[in-house]
Amino acid sequence: MIIDFHTHAFPERIASRAIASLAERSGFDPLTNGTLDGLLDRLAEWQVDRAVIANIATNAKQQDNVNAFAIETMAKYGDRLSPLGSVHPESDTWEDTLLRLRDAGIPGIKLHPDYMEHTFDEDVYAPILDAASSLGLFVLIHAGFDVYSPNKIHATPSMIRKVIDAHPDLMLVCAHYGGNCRWDEVEEMLIGRNVWIDTSIGHRMGLSPEQAKRMLSRHDSQRIVFGTDCPWADVPSTVRYVESLGLEAERLDRIFYKNAKELLKL
Repeated sequence: MIIDFHTHAFPERIASRAIASLAERSGFDPLTNGTLDGLLDRLAEWQVDRAVIANIATNAKQQDNVNAFAIETMAKYGDRLSPLGSVHPESDTWEDTLLRLRDAGIPGIKLHPDYMEHTFDEDVYAPILDAASSLGLFVLIHAGFDVYSPNKIHATPSMIRKVIDAHPDLMLVCAHYGGNCRWDEVEEMLIGRNVWIDTSIGHRMGLSPEQAKRMLSRHDSQRIVFGTDCPWADVPSTVRYVESLGLEAERLDRIFYKNAKELLKL
């Protein structure tokens, strides 16, 4: 069984524009057309059982539309997809939004500090994180380098460490092995701590197998989830990369699906 804990898709009306813009910025060729159907076709091709869709409210005005899409996706495709909601720290309605997401069966939210233009250790996130914890929602964040903000990283492993120390009950999943392109700092600050990491796109960003094995071997086996960042990386190559690290079978099972099932309450 495989659950991809980190994918992206967009409403039909904006998918082509969104995917083209992101492809130009990243320099990666997309592996889907950006739509839900495009993602589902790939998941079927790759024999993936379920995927998490990491929706992002990049600004406060966008928040309602992003969450309407998440709720609609859950209603229509909840047997195969687990869409995340998102709230923006500058929104006046984020508290009501979290309640609406919880009541709709949405299991968690995605925050992207680079797009939100607040570093992750700023106080503006604290009430959101506390509210998510109290509602039983996990939080997935972009961690480390992002081409959107190449000169300022808004969620470094050191910032994340401050946050998890201040919010011990928070279920926090840090994308890209805990901090894209900041993996030495991840090893120092996050490995072995009270935080989940996902395996998305590290092998495409230069993470060596030796360091990946060290990180995934030393971290709590119950706090690692498999992810690709599709459409920017594919499942087969990411599976091969993780399997090549020589981890024990039970740890691989936890990475590929068991930990995700627990976070998603499946």
